[in-house]
Amino acid sequence: MANIPAEVDVLIVGAGPTGLALALWLTRLGVRVRIVDREITAVQQSRAIAVQARTLELYRQVDLTAAALELGYRVPAMNLWVEGQRKAHVPFTQIGAALSPYGPLTLPQDQHERLLCQQLQSLGVIVERSVELLDFDEQGDVVLARLRLAQDRQQTCRASYLAGCDGASSRARGGLGIGFSGGTYQQLFYVADIEGSGPAMDGELHVDLDEADFLAVFPIGGSGHARLVGTVRDERAERPEQLQFADVSERAIRQLSITDIRVKWFSSYRVHHRVADHFRQGRVLLLGDAAHVHSPAGGQGMNTGIGDAVNLAWKLAAVLGVRASRTLRAAEQLLATYESERQAFARRLVASTDRGFTLATAEGPLAHLARTRLVPLVVPALFRLPGVREYLFSTVSQLTLNYRDSPLSAGSAGEVHGGDRLPWVAGIAGQDPDNYESLRALDWQVHVYGTAEPALLAFCASQGLAVREFSWCEACASAGLTQQALYLVRPDGYLSLVHTRQDTARLLAHLQHLGIAAGADAINPSSAGPAQSR
Repeated sequence: MANIPAEVDVLIVGAGPTGLALALWLTRLGVRVRIVDREITAVQQSRAIAVQARTLELYRQVDLTAAALELGYRVPAMNLWVEGQRKAHVPFTQIGAALSPYGPLTLPQDQHERLLCQQLQSLGVIVERSVELLDFDEQGDVVLARLRLAQDRQQTCRASYLAGCDGASSRARGGLGIGFSGGTYQQLFYVADIEGSGPAMDGELHVDLDEADFLAVFPIGGSGHARLVGTVRDERAERPEQLQFADVSERAIRQLSITDIRVKWFSSYRVHHRVADHFRQGRVLLLGDAAHVHSPAGGQGMNTGIGDAVNLAWKLAAVLGVRASRTLRAAEQLLATYESERQAFARRLVASTDRGFTLATAEGPLAHLARTRLVPLVVPALFRLPGVREYLFSTVSQLTLNYRDSPLSAGSAGEVHGGDRLPWVAGIAGQDPDNYESLRALDWQVHVYGTAEPALLAFCASQGLAVREFSWCEACASAGLTQQALYLVRPDGYLSLVHTRQDTARLLAHLQHLGIAAGADAINPSSAGPAQSR
């Protein structure tokens, strides 16, 4: 413990995917972090397995995507089952290929966390285990956090900010006295990682529609290995501590024809649908399950926590003087948008997953008829329509998440608005890389799809703001971009300002509104001048 600094910029409590992602982004941005977790070891189970396309896009910024793709498994199709028969087959091949370079992935949480830890370790950051947050006190411009170490020793850590990534029973949230509004599903959820045989173990996603209790088979690493996710709401749900795989296995065996089952891990748990009343109070911030929890059926929870981490990281870095002005206005304006942007999304997500799960598990003859007769007919037909297919992919993959109502967002050009995710454009072979390659810089930058005008280049040089030029092509138009328009891109790949013309006066006004137009070192201090790529 002697080599651990007594003072850090950010103390991160909780070393799950959210906390690890926050530590990684902050470290890459030059922020001193300390990350602690009360558990003795990292998770040994697969737990959360869905990694959405938007998360993979964000991971590319910190050189994680290639390793995640190598470790994970791309799900090729979904199947709907009724009365022991496969009634519908929906291929995922090439779904969303024009919208994102990536598709949904399954990657067990234990492997996922190891990957994040390895990346952090290469940057000199080690997770401190068996370290528990006891309490904390904000004093002026620091947070004094009292920690319990191994052998029941105690230590006070002095940090500029404390990030609570410590789960649904968050000590950080409890210490702030922040409410956690919402409710609890009546169903008891269970998960089982299994090896087995049969048509539902073919490496594809399978959903049984027969009963109001949810049951799905998610592939892990190809055929023969899968995650069963299900619910029960009868008398078995009243004694969750007694529930075993044998109590729920009959349905999988009978209706999905899974045989030769070998259980690797089984667990049951109650699921809440809640959002914290605040994501920030003073110098303490909440992320991931500490801020929001919801049904796991849509594979959104872990990805939303990682999104929290990326949204917060560059803003904290800016406030700490690494990427933006130290002025009070800039600091407060940027940091205040963490809560407004992420809480609004969390509330929408919790509401939509709650509605979807409630509809999927509704009881009664009409609900049963809809699930077993209408859904197998309608879903494949809808997926044959390109517009519907792209909409569903974009929604589940979190590509449609936007911050249009944020004070950081302004303007529009065609279909694209300030606050939208930067549309992805595949590079032209032999000419340009794709437009996401420049986002590895983790900085503010201006994009022009066409030719940047001299006045824009000169202005951006005076602000230390990189300009990226991309050859105009048909793919740009298909993505909704406008030729010769101005796009101010945030460090997290979302658009702050969109303007139909390369208007330097409009850009200056927007930067002044953000409080980051004070000079060349106000935005990207590491920039020596405007970088350009063609």
